Parts: sequence; structure tokens; C-alpha cells
Amino acid sequence: AETVHLLEEALRSGCRVRQVLAAESAREQLPPLDGIKLAILPDGLLQKISGTETSQGVLALVEPPEWKQEQLFAGRALVVVLDGLQDPGNAGAIVRAAEAFGASGAIFLKGTASPFNPKTLRASAGSLFRVPFLYGMDPALAHAAFHEHRTALYAAVPARAGADVRAVADADLTTPCALIIGNEGRGVGSEWRRVAESVSIPTVAVESLNAAMAAGILLYEARRQRSQR
Repeated sequence: AETVHLLEEALRSGCRVRQVLAAESAREQLPPLDGIKLAILPDGLLQKISGTETSQGVLALVEPPEWKQEQLFAGRALVVVLDGLQDPGNAGAIVRAAEAFGASGAIFLKGTASPFNPKTLRASAGSLFRVPFLYGMDPALAHAAFHEHRTALYAAVPARAGADVRAVADADLTTPCALIIGNEGRGVGSEWRRVAESVSIPTVAVESLNAAMAAGILLYEARRQRSQR
């Protein structure tokens, strides 16, 4: 986990921080690290091992939380499913939106960018420390889990994808449900399109939106509907 913010988020979330590496110039920016191993390195060395072009001078080795499937379906489930997203920035931003709008969890299907990629973690701004998620899940197992928990499936598609597509505002997102966000290029896979109801975001002049932006709007709509009931 790189940056002071992510270190603070890991500590606030109760994650186990095994060790912190900090540049000499960043020593004063560190939060209290009671009982955590700390190594101070020359600025140049820290920059060499940093994953960002301009490092803040702080790297933390954080033990990721472990989640169980039941935690994703706790209460009135709202699960966001990442179906083959390749951009870790999109994946992380979607998890951030999931936390912001009260989703119960996220599933990274096989072929999706890793939640442990530093770019995914940075884009989530720490939400991956708190939002229950499963990684590398086989689509068949995911579908079986949704069936077991009686979870309605909604696949996000472009507004002009076909006559069987309804606007997301017309779908009932107040019941336990999952929102499926597809690959940046191909969209939601055909296996999910067959079993899920297709929903879209009405747009003007453009046919589709960035995956993370679309997910944020869908999650907001779910939150809006649920807050009214």
C-alpha cells in the first residue's frame, strides 16, 4: 500500500500492517506506528522501489482482510460484479463507489484486474480494506451463489443494446441484487447476459460510459431507491 493516505486507511480499517518503509524526507508525515516495524530509507532508494512516478515516500506492507461469501450477502445484498475488467483504475474506483453507496460486497470474476494490484488499491482510496470482496471467482460458482441467496441479476449494457433493455430507474433495485459491470471493450459476457436482466443508463449524444462511471451511477440509483423504502 503506497502513500500516507493508504497507510492511514489501513490502520483505521484495523488491517494488520506488517512493516512500513519511509523515505527520510517523509518521516514527519507518518502517523503513529505503535508496534509496527519501520525502516527509514534514503529518498532515492525509496523512489526506485516505488510503484508511482512521483512517490510520497511511504510504502506499507499490509495483510489483506479475508472475506467469506456469506459476508457479501449479509442483510439486503447489493453486490457489484466485475466481469473481466482490465483496468485496475476502473476496478478500484468501482469498489470505492460500492462503499460510498452502501454495497454489501464485490466479486472480481476470473480475468478481472487483481484487487491486490497497487493501482487498484490506490484507485479504491482504501475501500478495499473495508468492502467485502472475493477474487478470481469462477462465473459458474458466482451464479450458483446468487441463485442460492435469491439475488436478482442486472447486467449493465449500452442504452442502444436492444429492445429488451430497460432504463435502470425502471428496475427494482430494492430487493437483494447484483449489478454486473463488463469488460471495457466487450461489455458484459454472453453467459451473464443470458441469465441477467439488461439495464442501461439513458444518455444523450454518447452510447456508453466509462465502466467506473457507469457503476457509480447504477450504485447511486440502487441507493436512491433503497433510501425511499
